Amino acid sequence: MPDESGEMGSASRKIDEDSRELKRSQAVARIAGVNIPTKKRVEIALTYIHGIGTTSAKNICTKAGVPDERRVNDLSEEELTRLRDIIDADHLVEGDLRRQTSMNIKRYLDLGCLRGLRHRRNLPVRGQRTHTNARTRKGPAKAIAGKKK
Repeated sequence: MPDESGEMGSASRKIDEDSRELKRSQAVARIAGVNIPTKKRVEIALTYIHGIGTTSAKNICTKAGVPDERRVNDLSEEELTRLRDIIDADHLVEGDLRRQTSMNIKRYLDLGCLRGLRHRRNLPVRGQRTHTNARTRKGPAKAIAGKKK
């Protein structure tokens, strides 16, 4: 609170400086356009990026020379840039991966192959049975008139 002279007291100034320092230490790590959690281990935090699983995350950590058990907020700026460079160079992630997947599905639709037809009809694509299950793809069950035992 300002005193009579309109200046902030030394205690509140100290609190402001401490909160700024805390925000700086908890700066969000941003890799491949994703804010990864700062309090988790690097190996786990990398899996928050679409296209990177646990195996890829372990390989990336070993390539970058980052110990698996280190937390994201303990990483130096140099280690973060190494991780970013490796992911950009070697892995297809986020928007590019989603774009490639949707382009593949469109290609199947244009070809008219079985997979494309199954996508078009909103049925399971990989050979699963549809006589009883597949409710996720087909939607809720529809009653058929006159079908009683």
